[in-house]
Amino acid sequence: MSAEKGSAFLLKIGDGGDPPVFSTVAGMRTTQMQVNGEAVNVTSKDSGGWRELLSGAGLRSISVSASGIFTGSGSEGRVKSNALSGLLDDYELSFEGAERMRGKFLVTRLDYSGDYNGERNYTLSLESSGPVVTL
Repeated sequence: MSAEKGSAFLLKIGDGGDPPVFSTVAGMRTTQMQVNGEAVNVTSKDSGGWRELLSGAGLRSISVSASGIFTGSGSEGRVKSNALSGLLDDYELSFEGAERMRGKFLVTRLDYSGDYNGERNYTLSLESSGPVVTL
C-alpha cells in the first residue's frame, strides 16, 4: 500500500435526503478518526494464567475530530445546526484510495475561536451511533 495524502482525508455530511447526497465540510485543515473497541474479558481459572478475550463481543465505535477555517458554507451550517439540536446525521469519511466509511454520527463538541488579527477557526468532535460501514 502506498502513502496517501492527508489532504485527501475528507469529512462529508449528508443533505438529509434518502439516499443522502454528501458534501465536504468546508475549510478543514485536519481530520482524525479513531476506531474504538471494548474488550470483553472471559478469563477463568482454566485460562492457565493468560487473559482471554471474547472475539466479536463488546462495543465498537468510531470517533472523529476535525478542525479548520470557518468559511460560512452550507455544510458548516448543517454541522452547527446538528450540534445545537443534538440530532444524528449521516456523515462520510473518504480517503485518497477511494475507500469510504459511512454512518450516523452525533456532534459531541463544536468550538469556534478567532484571534483579533486572524481568521475564525472551528473544531468539532463526532461520535458514531450504530454501524459504520466501509464502501
